Amino acid sequence: MESFDMLISILGSTIRLSIPLILAALAGLYSERAGVFDIGLEGKMLAAAFAAAAAAFLTGSAWLGLLSGIGVSLVFSLIHGFASITNRGNQIVSGVALNFVAAGLTVVLGQAWFSQGGRTPQVSGEARFSPIILPGADMMRDVPFIGPLYANVISGNNILTYIAFLAVPLSWWVLYRTRFGLRLRAVGENPGAVDTAGISVTFLRYRAVLMAGLLCGIAGTYLAIAQSAAFIKDMSAGKGFIALAALIFAKWKPVPVMFACLLFGFLDALANFMQGKEIPVIGEVPVQLFQALPYILTCILLAGFIGAANPPKAGGVAYTKER
Repeated sequence: MESFDMLISILGSTIRLSIPLILAALAGLYSERAGVFDIGLEGKMLAAAFAAAAAAFLTGSAWLGLLSGIGVSLVFSLIHGFASITNRGNQIVSGVALNFVAAGLTVVLGQAWFSQGGRTPQVSGEARFSPIILPGADMMRDVPFIGPLYANVISGNNILTYIAFLAVPLSWWVLYRTRFGLRLRAVGENPGAVDTAGISVTFLRYRAVLMAGLLCGIAGTYLAIAQSAAFIKDMSAGKGFIALAALIFAKWKPVPVMFACLLFGFLDALANFMQGKEIPVIGEVPVQLFQALPYILTCILLAGFIGAANPPKAGGVAYTKER
């Protein structure tokens, strides 16, 4: 029974750690499906986290914090779009620049506004997204196997967690069952054909990067006032890059993206659990091994051992209309 409780604890941690990855990976999915590589997921999450924490502290409202986080992330997306879509700049350079700007600006503003070394003050109560207890969770807690799973893994999460999982089938429906999704995928594969059909490539790509900004805003808000209770320096901790690895691992498809992020979240949770523990015969396993596994798995995929991962053909290429 102790092993089962341990498993439940790891699964609960897996869900919590996977949410920002799922949201950021879906953000990258929209952008890259439209042919715009977005290395700036990390920076947008970080900027959104700071804006959400600051707004939630000043207003006492988690929802205003969410709106602030989304708003700042959308501004960063528009900057990325202006640089890489309107001005046809290098998409990688633009994304990396946004990461540097976010990393520096959040600390400078945090110190200037709150004088806590780049942190924001702790928030509580209505300024945080609290866990939601689903109907019947307390009643089912004592039911063998199913009860603890429902009460401690499925129930007890905040609303942004459920939004993240809802975004997966919604993204699948948008990409594969709507006219917008068809055009979005087409512009990532052959923007010339889309332009010939009389559809604006620029407008489609801007809408894609704005969708990415929306999802990164929710991811950053989750980090600051749902998973945590304040903003701290570099709190995104490379999650934007792990989300990109998950996106590649899932071959740019929404449902596999969710499972890839859950896998990476599980490895992260397992790394936290295994810290300082010894395995029989092997001994103490370095935590860094578990933390490196997502990148190792992605490299194995890219090497072609478990199938090719081919990005959209027009990805990373600025479109120039032929005259």
